Amino acid sequence: MTEPWLERWQTGKIGWHEAQGNSSLQKYWTASGKRVLVPLCGKTQDLIWLERQGNQVTGVELSEIAVKAFFDENEIEYSIIDGALTAYVAKEHSITIYCGDFFEFEEGPFDGYYDRGALIALPANMRQAYVKHTGTLLDVDATQMIICLEYDDSIATGPPFSVPAHEILAFWPDLERVDAFDDIENGPPKFREAGLGEMIEVVWQTEERGQ
Repeated sequence: MTEPWLERWQTGKIGWHEAQGNSSLQKYWTASGKRVLVPLCGKTQDLIWLERQGNQVTGVELSEIAVKAFFDENEIEYSIIDGALTAYVAKEHSITIYCGDFFEFEEGPFDGYYDRGALIALPANMRQAYVKHTGTLLDVDATQMIICLEYDDSIATGPPFSVPAHEILAFWPDLERVDAFDDIENGPPKFREAGLGEMIEVVWQTEERGQ
C-alpha cells in the first residue's frame, strides 16, 4: 500500500486532489474549537479551511512530497520536530502535519475527525484495522465527518475505492448520511475512461452535524 501511494506523489498522479477543497466539508461542517484529526491528508486545502473555522488541525500524511507541497504552495512557514513521525508545525497557523505511517501515529486524543481521502484510499482488507486505530485516537463523543464514494466496482475499481453504506454503519453505527450526489465529473479520469457513468459522493456525519 505504501509504495504505490508514494509513487503517485512522485509522479504527480494525484487525481483525487481538490484544489479548492471539498465543497461538502464547507457546506456541512460547523464545529469550531476542536482538535481535528485529518488522516492521509495529502496537501489538501481542507486543512486551512478547518483552521479558519477556529479549529486546531492535525494532518497525517505518508508522503514528504505532499507535506512540503502543502506548506510551500500556501506560503506557510513551518518548523520541523523529530519524533516517531516527523512533525511539520506551522509557525503562524494552528496546523501540524505528521509525516509517516498513520498506523504509527499516536498523538491523540482528538475531539474532531475529518476523513475525505483516507478510508476510500484503503482496500477492504485494510479498512477494519484503519477504523480500529482511528478509534484509539478519538474521544468517544468526537465530531466526525467521513466523505465516501459509492460506485459500481464491477466496472472500475480504486483507489479511491467504493465503500457502501452498510460498511460505514458497521464501523460507525451513530453516523448519519446527510448528503449524496453524483460527482463523476470531479472523479479521477480513469473511472470515466473505464466507462463508469456515476460516482456518488456520500457525506456521513455525527448526528449533531458538527455542533
